[in-house]
Amino acid sequence: MEQIMELEELLKLLQSKQYTRLRQYLTEFNEADIAAMMEELPQEDMLKVFRILSKDLAADVFSYLDVENQQLIITSLSDKEAATIIDNLMADDAVDLLEEMPANVVKKLLANANPETRRDINHLLRYPEDSAGSIMTVEYVDLKEHLTVSQAIERIRKVGVDSETINICYVLDAQRKLLGTVALRYLLLSEDDDIIGDIMHENVISINTLMDQEEVAGQFKKYDFTAMPVVDNENRLVGIITVDDIVDIVEEENTEDMEKMAAIVPSDKPYMRTGVWETFQKRIPWLLLLMVSAAFTGAIITSFEEALSVHAALIAFIPMLMGTGGNAGGQASVTVIRGLSLGEIEYRDVPKVVWKEIRVAFLCGVCLSAANFAKLLLFDHLGLAVAMVVSLTLVAVVLVAMLVGCILPVGAKRLGFDPAVMASPFITTILDAVSLLLYFRFASMILGI
Repeated sequence: MEQIMELEELLKLLQSKQYTRLRQYLTEFNEADIAAMMEELPQEDMLKVFRILSKDLAADVFSYLDVENQQLIITSLSDKEAATIIDNLMADDAVDLLEEMPANVVKKLLANANPETRRDINHLLRYPEDSAGSIMTVEYVDLKEHLTVSQAIERIRKVGVDSETINICYVLDAQRKLLGTVALRYLLLSEDDDIIGDIMHENVISINTLMDQEEVAGQFKKYDFTAMPVVDNENRLVGIITVDDIVDIVEEENTEDMEKMAAIVPSDKPYMRTGVWETFQKRIPWLLLLMVSAAFTGAIITSFEEALSVHAALIAFIPMLMGTGGNAGGQASVTVIRGLSLGEIEYRDVPKVVWKEIRVAFLCGVCLSAANFAKLLLFDHLGLAVAMVVSLTLVAVVLVAMLVGCILPVGAKRLGFDPAVMASPFITTILDAVSLLLYFRFASMILGI
């Protein structure tokens, strides 16, 4: 309700052309809130509001807009105005924007940006996609170890305004090799004539420029840092990554895993910005593969068609057995995939994981089998032999399903594939065929078909 009232006030000031009051009104809000309000406006009004903002505030608000609106604003500005926005963005935010823009627009923006901004952007663009180097920012505070605390604070005052964060400062030698870090609070609590080299923290945990962004997120979780330095192979500081970037990465990686687990080729665009044809292209490859692999299930049923005609009651339990196997395998795979992504499960843990899943599968299988056995005898009034076939198959199917569900993701990661690929749809297709083979095997043993 409060947000609606704020938006109505914004529209009122805009429509009455009280632009000075509107600019003052917007300064009362956080940049993210201003961006959220702007995205509720028609495009024409959104552009007007953006032009009303002060230069510094406009750059901050711009970084919170979605890519579609960023592109709209950039293309509506003059070359000089657009370059001003790029110059005032943090380098990593500018790179994210340029990666989404058409090549001709990128060329124009870089041509008009100041040399320092252009150098920083080109520096980041040369790193592999989804690597630490591609997501880092080059705006940080660096200090020399021979500086005094008072000199260091003076330097922070000069360069801090353009830095991503000043909470942690990085101590470098003449070759820009990372020697240590010093927190701002230690500087404020130290004597003015203390030497940085004496008070800095030397045991620095850093990230290599080529580390995958998912591993970077794991490092942040492990050490609970708000910022981490990024170094090259010679331990030279080239940038930093802050926790706000990690939040975006975690969301991106989780979305990608969910899409893979649903047998969809991952997309880098939001759902509402993905066209029908593009969505079709992302989904159809796996659907075709799963459809072809499911044909084996039909072939198995066909090969036992004569036996099923003799014991027609067996047909009714095929969906239940296949569904139970798929569900059991899906439960195991999702649990293991999540453990792998969080670093809780390593390849050396396979024997422990398998032994645990065997025990869980046995308990689940026996419980399901007992409930099904009682139902078949008391409510369905089927013979003891048929009840035994179905119940024993349930135990075997759950056992195999959970083993497959836990082994395949670990094996995929060991071979260098994403474990999320080995999730529910893929495992379900495998287990459908396995369930039928086990079912007919028990039927042939007990019923003699």
